[in-house]
Amino acid sequence: MTELEDRRVQLKIITLFPELIRSYLGDALIAKALNKNLLSIELIPLRDFSDNSYKSVDEAPFGGGDGMLIRADILEKALLTILDKAKNQKVIYFTPQGKLFTSAEAQQIAQDQMGADEIILICGRYAGVDQRFIDQYVDEEWSIGDYVLSGGEIPALVVIEAVSRFVPGVLGQLQSAEEDSLQNQLLEAPQYTRPQVWNEQKVPDVLLSGDHKKIKEWKQKMALEVTQKKRPDLLKKRNSET
Repeated sequence: MTELEDRRVQLKIITLFPELIRSYLGDALIAKALNKNLLSIELIPLRDFSDNSYKSVDEAPFGGGDGMLIRADILEKALLTILDKAKNQKVIYFTPQGKLFTSAEAQQIAQDQMGADEIILICGRYAGVDQRFIDQYVDEEWSIGDYVLSGGEIPALVVIEAVSRFVPGVLGQLQSAEEDSLQNQLLEAPQYTRPQVWNEQKVPDVLLSGDHKKIKEWKQKMALEVTQKKRPDLLKKRNSET
């Protein structure tokens, strides 16, 4: 195995709707990562493990309640096909009850896969999955926000997109990802391009100065101001961590 393959980010995704994810993998950024062998994504269709001719994987919850639950035994069958005792694998389940997935997690996955050889993402559907599967197999529960989605495919795409930006060789410069909003609990400074004057508004002189030190200082100052104005909660959290 080459050094490049050894550093490859490996994601395996169990999903009821693999085509929802597969169609997105042709995006220029993701396709570049896949083609350069910097990112590996394997899709495991959950319906392949159904035990009936209808290919259903869900049942009504005991005790009543709205919606249907994905069965633990079917999820287990799917998971066991990719679990490898020789590897350190981390199993993630997407749920509104999980901890918030942030840029920090994305960067950690890109750098060392959170200390694992592979990350396995479980995409729920309907009203969720049987709690016994979570208790037995899930290492961490993640959420992408305080709202409810129909399934975990969109969160999985969010993880793929966010992680790929931190994989060396995907973006033109890794610095591009490191300067994005939410890095270091700050929003990004305002950006400008041509024309230099538009609707009587000028591009800030410092950005035209060619003085890289002053530009960097201006961007840092503006990042603080923008964060204070738009997301003071981030600034408060940043200050509490320093």
